[in-house]
Amino acid sequence: MTGTLAADWTNPQTIGYPVLIGGVLLGSIVPVVPTGAVVGVAAAVAMTTTHLALPLVLLASTLAALVGDVVTYALARLGGEAALRFVSRGQTPEQLARARVRFTRHGWQLIVVGRLVPAGRIPALVAAGTLGYPWRRLVPTALVACLLWAIAYALLGILSGGLFDDPLVATLVAAALVLAVGALAGGVGSLVRRRRGRRAPDGGGAEPREMIDPAAGPARGGPTPPTDQERP
Repeated sequence: MTGTLAADWTNPQTIGYPVLIGGVLLGSIVPVVPTGAVVGVAAAVAMTTTHLALPLVLLASTLAALVGDVVTYALARLGGEAALRFVSRGQTPEQLARARVRFTRHGWQLIVVGRLVPAGRIPALVAAGTLGYPWRRLVPTALVACLLWAIAYALLGILSGGLFDDPLVATLVAAALVLAVGALAGGVGSLVRRRRGRRAPDGGGAEPREMIDPAAGPARGGPTPPTDQERP
């Protein structure tokens, strides 16, 4: 019995799927694992060995990412201040405020785009949670976003596995491709944000309070300004 268990846990196929699921799930909740690289490497292994199957890699990656996104959204929506600080760590109040403004304008599209661009997922999910985006819309939208994300990063592994027959070389190249694409996308995003900031006039980047918090209504603490007809 012990020998059978040992053989199972030294089987690359037995180890591969739990590592894939655990890595993507952990990285989707606590961004300490490069989840895209995990998917790319798994796809490269599936292309160069029989230890993993590509359809199962896509399925496992999608479901693990979905669970991670749902947990992040739930913490932002249902958790207290401590939970909100936990999921939004590394994000400035200004970044979160801008994400809420964009979410009121674009909704589900921000969830999909946020999954695909570096550093866009957490602001989008926190905005959805704090604005009370419905569960019935969040889950299918996040599912589509996670599937597209898994396919995108698996394609890099498929490319690497198609170019190199050696599993080790293919996985290293896949990881390097994923990290390079992520760095390039992050650099382009930073450049676009800086250009927008330079084009905005003084004070033009500030959003009205009502748009940051749609539930806030008119500005608090003061009477409504009179109209022209009401003035003496």
